[in-house]
Amino acid sequence: MRANVPHHGGVLDTSAPAEPQVTWRWPALAGLVSAGLGLGVAEAVAGLLGRAATPVVAVGEAFIDRVPGWLKDLAVEWFGTADKAVLIGGVLVVFAALSAGIGVLTARHRGAGLLAAAALGIVAAVAVWTRPDTTATDLLPTIVGAGASLVALDRLVERAVVAGREPPASERSASSRDDESRRRFLRATAVVAGIAALSGSVGRWLGSRRSGVEESREALAVDLGDESAVPPPRGVDLGVEDAEPWQTPNDVFYRIDTALSVPLVRAEDWRLRVHGLVEREVSLTFDQLVDIGLVERWVTLTCVSNEVGGYLAGNALWSGVPVAEVLARAGPVSRADAVRSTSADGWTAGTPLDVLTDGRDALFAIAMNGQPLPVEHGFPVRMVVPGLYGYVSATKWVVDVEVSRFDDFDAYWTTRGWSERGPIKTASRIEVPRSGATVRAGRVAVAGMAWAQHRGIQSVEVRVDDGPWRRARLGAVPSTDTWRQWVWEWDAEPGDHELRVRAITADGELQIEDEAPPAPDGATGWHRVSVEVQD
Repeated sequence: MRANVPHHGGVLDTSAPAEPQVTWRWPALAGLVSAGLGLGVAEAVAGLLGRAATPVVAVGEAFIDRVPGWLKDLAVEWFGTADKAVLIGGVLVVFAALSAGIGVLTARHRGAGLLAAAALGIVAAVAVWTRPDTTATDLLPTIVGAGASLVALDRLVERAVVAGREPPASERSASSRDDESRRRFLRATAVVAGIAALSGSVGRWLGSRRSGVEESREALAVDLGDESAVPPPRGVDLGVEDAEPWQTPNDVFYRIDTALSVPLVRAEDWRLRVHGLVEREVSLTFDQLVDIGLVERWVTLTCVSNEVGGYLAGNALWSGVPVAEVLARAGPVSRADAVRSTSADGWTAGTPLDVLTDGRDALFAIAMNGQPLPVEHGFPVRMVVPGLYGYVSATKWVVDVEVSRFDDFDAYWTTRGWSERGPIKTASRIEVPRSGATVRAGRVAVAGMAWAQHRGIQSVEVRVDDGPWRRARLGAVPSTDTWRQWVWEWDAEPGDHELRVRAITADGELQIEDEAPPAPDGATGWHRVSVEVQD
């Protein structure tokens, strides 16, 4: 007779003890937290070095550079000026999912998991290295962050395997030991997560402190004096309730660009190089640029991604130095027909040379509405060119101007299918009442904006349903380079109605009726809104 052999129902059980199963959630958490540590350490090192090339920003910008133009247009259409926040969020979600998966893989196959984590770090390093303004120093935050993440991953997953081991049913009475291992794992992950959060916060603080950009802006604000009090010209704003103001405040001025992490350039460190097909190369410091002489001009800017009736347009008082005067110092040669301007982050635009030298108020702007340029809008210097969409003219953080020929270079957006020269198309929109609004019968103000920069607006007409076109009353304008506010008083009758608007330029050109999307050279069509009129 055999002693001490377990059996059930008279049948001997000679199988080996069941192996404990490891739940996936603990290794996934280990992968997620270790990746967070890597990001936090990278932020801290980047802040310490005063660099902006963190892994998330670099991967996001690499994604922006490689996606087709139609997808970028779709992002702007769906998310507007929140497109960058959405992209960063998307990058973080994908990164989190990959990191959690790597944690699970490491628990099952340690070597393969660590190799996958290293590969993720290499992808981030390549993204950093391919940024136009990268130096070898920019790789250091990603390398150090990836190293910290690998060490944490190896240690945390080892604890996660112990903590997440599910014993066979016959051994589950000894749960106190399992509970203690889980508590140890959770304490370790909490410590690592805390270090990650602290590192990221310190990195962002160090970055902002070391850049000194805000201090540079504040010093410039003192030099500019109290120009922020300059009011808009008389008669430009018709005072219609709920209509957009004629002057767009800086904090709500639209922003569309490819910079996830805005370049941080102090005015004291800024330089502008003018070269290429010129008689002499010119290099200017910020003070030397300002010494040429500042002028103030009201100019409306429009993004080529603006849909019919859209709000990717804004009007401001720009202070700066005429581009033509800077170019004259270099002396462009006769065969040149274009200027390739480059931002501090490597973004490029191609602008017709004749537009910059035909007498219009094209500026190297240093101030916006009487205040130094906001960092997001190009501090310390950006280009402002009336009559051209921003993608071919409005280079922010501009540091390089190359006089050239269109057939000798490519610019950022023209390589992605957009037209080469980008003149702004005539546009008008209805702001009051909004589409879908319900209004009371009787006298109703229908109002909005119309623009045709550097040509000007002669008249605006409004139509109700299939009725006749009615001429609107126009606000004043300081020049042809700004939008024009308009209003028409409508005797509204009960029912559902459609309102349409169209504009006519100062040289008699009627706004294009046919509808077309923004790509490749700007949207066209008459804006329309539907309203309900009640007794």
